Amino acid sequence: MSAGAPGRLPAAEVREMFDRIAPRYDRLNRAMTAGLDGRWRRAAAAAADLAAGDRALDCCTGTGDLAFELADRVTASGSVVGLDFAEEMLARARVKAGERGAAVEFLQGDALELPFGDDSFDAATVAFGIRNVSDLDRGIAEMARVVRPGGRVVILEITTPARLRPFYDVWFGRVVPQLGRLLGRDSAAYSYLPASVRRFPEPPELAARMAAAGLVDVRWRGLAGGIIALHHGRSA
Repeated sequence: MSAGAPGRLPAAEVREMFDRIAPRYDRLNRAMTAGLDGRWRRAAAAAADLAAGDRALDCCTGTGDLAFELADRVTASGSVVGLDFAEEMLARARVKAGERGAAVEFLQGDALELPFGDDSFDAATVAFGIRNVSDLDRGIAEMARVVRPGGRVVILEITTPARLRPFYDVWFGRVVPQLGRLLGRDSAAYSYLPASVRRFPEPPELAARMAAAGLVDVRWRGLAGGIIALHHGRSA
């Protein structure tokens, strides 16, 4: 990993990092969230407020877990696209889709330049990925652009509540990198995680930036005692 500001890497290095950890990504997620990440993604899918027949986009989809939750909600009459810039993550997502029989289309692409027209989706989501984009405001604006008026933009992300900072510092600062080393043989990638969270806006600021992107009725709530923040807003 190149030297630089903590939690920041050039886009090409972030992509290479996620390609590298893709084979072990799901196992590491389960370990470092104590198996709760699936529950949080289900909450994000519920916040997308989708119905059968709707069309949804999951940005920074990784290995597709949130995209699969969205697919369950839109049913076979709807459609879901999962987009990510790391092809190895998408390869894992496609394998999982085949195993599940999930009709999700996985595409490689840039969250800062979504390859879709305006108002293309009923909802756009991102789980644990928006902090990795190089321009947060542009990423939010792109999600808002491709969602039809009245549709939802949903962001699920790790946060750093002040009252839980001691726990956070131990878990994400020490335990998670060790898990990366022991389970994934890649402590560097999982040292990037806590640094990337520290530089990410706290929930009130993220809500304000979503509103600045033109989203209305922006709301957020904490999950897991406030370690996770779930934001959503509607496209105007």
